[in-house]
Amino acid sequence: MTMYDLIERLDEEEEEKETEEPQKEDPLGKKMAEFFLQSRTILLFEQISPKVTRRVITQLLFLNEQDPKKEIKIFINSPGGVADDGLAIYDLIKLIDAPVKTIVCGLAASAAAIILVAAKKENRLALPHSRIMIHQPLGGVRGSTKDIEISTQQIVRLKQELNEILARETGQPVEKVAQDTNRDYWFTADEAKAYGMISKTVTGLSKI
Repeated sequence: MTMYDLIERLDEEEEEKETEEPQKEDPLGKKMAEFFLQSRTILLFEQISPKVTRRVITQLLFLNEQDPKKEIKIFINSPGGVADDGLAIYDLIKLIDAPVKTIVCGLAASAAAIILVAAKKENRLALPHSRIMIHQPLGGVRGSTKDIEISTQQIVRLKQELNEILARETGQPVEKVAQDTNRDYWFTADEAKAYGMISKTVTGLSKI
């Protein structure tokens, strides 16, 4: 069984639990996924959910175990998702020994922007027409007055944590990041470079 087969089986088991229907085999999709895994390339082209996080973390751990000195590329085109899932991937990128390069090809918003900056600054790239967005964590709070108070404290703590990460990875003062993330803050690729989110824009695969 290949690593792709293992990841696919885990995903299929999860989907079958949700739909109670067996998943149809996709030979072309399987072949493409195996190709990208063999080339040490991870595609993050969807909303960041627990399922996506499990897949990305599994791939990172496998590729690091396979060769901890060889680069892993993560191509990002994602609207973001749950902050905790984004932080889990961020922490894994920091944890493994293999160097990671993140490349935005479209959109890196919210939690996806946190994953983007997990790579060393010189390894953070974007295609020319990419967009990047940072903001404060979103969360609906319900329950008793005490539960609302606890949840609000956690959101404030998470906001501070995300601001500190962005400040550390971009070189911006944390006060500026806090001000910028009070609302959706959008960057073009060039603006992201000036801010410190990426090191450069690229126009050819040979430059990645």
